[in-house]
Amino acid sequence: MQAHDGPRTGGIPHLAAELAGPDPGEPPEEMADFFSRRVDIYEDRHLGRWGEEYAHIADCFDEKLERLLDIGCGTGLELASLYRRFPALQVTGIDLSETMLGQLRASYPDRDLRLIQADYTAWDLGEREYDGVLSFETLHHLLPEEKEKLYVKMFRALRPGGCYMECDYMACCQEEQDLCWNHYQYRRAKYGVRPGRLVHIDIPLTLDRQVELLDRAGFVNIQVLHQRECTVILKAYRPG
Repeated sequence: MQAHDGPRTGGIPHLAAELAGPDPGEPPEEMADFFSRRVDIYEDRHLGRWGEEYAHIADCFDEKLERLLDIGCGTGLELASLYRRFPALQVTGIDLSETMLGQLRASYPDRDLRLIQADYTAWDLGEREYDGVLSFETLHHLLPEEKEKLYVKMFRALRPGGCYMECDYMACCQEEQDLCWNHYQYRRAKYGVRPGRLVHIDIPLTLDRQVELLDRAGFVNIQVLHQRECTVILKAYRPG
């Protein structure tokens, strides 16, 4: 296990309190549909919650960043910061929502930008193609085994010495992680969601569990760069 530091967030936050309440009474939405239906409010909500992290994510990368893979890129809010620091950056963005990718393309028509509408857990990410890989507030929808497989794919997609950056919200403790997992299982069972069907239910892991999965995928020098309440920025490297 790679060493890491940074404070732990104590107590059960609002997410867990909401999950402990009554069932919303509606089946979980398909992932792509969930975000496409909310494209008009997506940016305001994300900037309102994670504006600080969006504004400074480029500062977390090393000086040399030429090719970036952006997983679950949405409308590309993180790219404003990245293009300011790395104006010649080549970006490959993958997202399920065609609507969001269209908005991203319209925002940056003159950039070196390749956009792919796909499920990034199933897409071939390539081998040794990128200096950096980024996921920003997207992986908390994945099961631990799905996340570990994706980390292995990201690891392979990085060039030796390249870095992976993850900004996401994480369970404050084992109690919250377990509560989210129980809620996930309950809703899928209640509404007959078939195995493998990607729906919008949050299942964040604890920081320790996240680091364990990154370590098992082969990443080294795993660091906590930032923590604000439940939002954490992790950085990890493929050995050079």
